Amino acid sequence: MPSHLSRPPLAATLIAWQRQHGRHGLPWVGSRDPYRVWLSEIMLQQTQVSTVLGYYDRFLQRFPDVAALAAAHQDEVLALWSGLGYYSRARNLHRCAQAVVQQHGGRFPGHSSTLAALPGIGRSTAAAIAAFCFGERCAILDGNVKRVLTRALGFDGDLAEARQEKALWLQAEALLPAAGVEGGIEAYTQGLMDLGASLCSRRRPVCDACPLAGLCVARVQGRAEAYPVKTRKLKRGQREHVLLWLDHGDQVWLVQRPQTGVWAGLFALPEFDSEEGLWALAAGWPGIGQPMPAVQHALTHFDWTLRPCHWPLPAGLSTAARARIEASLPAGRWILRSEALALGLPAPIRRLLEAGPPTCASRAALDHSPAA
Repeated sequence: MPSHLSRPPLAATLIAWQRQHGRHGLPWVGSRDPYRVWLSEIMLQQTQVSTVLGYYDRFLQRFPDVAALAAAHQDEVLALWSGLGYYSRARNLHRCAQAVVQQHGGRFPGHSSTLAALPGIGRSTAAAIAAFCFGERCAILDGNVKRVLTRALGFDGDLAEARQEKALWLQAEALLPAAGVEGGIEAYTQGLMDLGASLCSRRRPVCDACPLAGLCVARVQGRAEAYPVKTRKLKRGQREHVLLWLDHGDQVWLVQRPQTGVWAGLFALPEFDSEEGLWALAAGWPGIGQPMPAVQHALTHFDWTLRPCHWPLPAGLSTAARARIEASLPAGRWILRSEALALGLPAPIRRLLEAGPPTCASRAALDHSPAA
């Protein structure tokens, strides 16, 4: 570690900056309630603060404490999370709440190593909870903090390599403020987060206004955007599926996806590998299938092309005919569209249902109804 970045100047400078310029207006900042801090940390993973704020408030209104969250049904948790993305976070949030109640009597453990053993809580999240709520001197290293520290230190190790990630953890721990500084670890930890979320942005960092400008190796080099170094990039995949939007009156046929995989546990429209597969299933159905414009949806590891097809069944359909159609469909159930919007739905499915069915005049319809 460069000598000019020893513990006192960086930690003290960052603490002073955070106390004067930090994000003090956020509802979780300054809280010592582990439940509220944990909830904010999970929601903020890969999600902007502006998006999280509304979800955070709604979650606290419905689940004011960890016991209330643990007692909820997963469907209700996913419904409140709907639109926030990365749904494994919601499932782990629910599992973690249950573990806290069952294993720790409803109280979050007070040490980072014990917190890290809970579902969905990694090392950095555990350290943040322990620092903010219990004053433990421990380092955090989320994406924003990696960017701040690698720039400040001029750390050019490839973080795709486990040994380099470990080396950065060691340096992060060495930079912690000295013990005994009242509120020091809390202000320092929050300062790292605030700096990474504001001035030390991924692109076009505002180096001249940064409190660490006089200490930052990357600024001296004029290479801030070169850090952090991570050469191994995931190769994004491509997927394409057809979605069946089957209506009967005010009801839509929805399936609940498996508990593992993409959109696990959420309600969605039935999915087919191809239009041919859908038309083969629908042969003989009354009504008209209306292909809609494709929807492009980006997930962490792949880009997904979704091709919805709206198929309204005739209002006068007999009970027997409807039963035959239901028997051929992927397992699911009819749900009023207004009630469906209160369920846990993937964002593109929610947008479709909120917009409502296409009109015949605005979509080119393909008639696959049986001949008269």
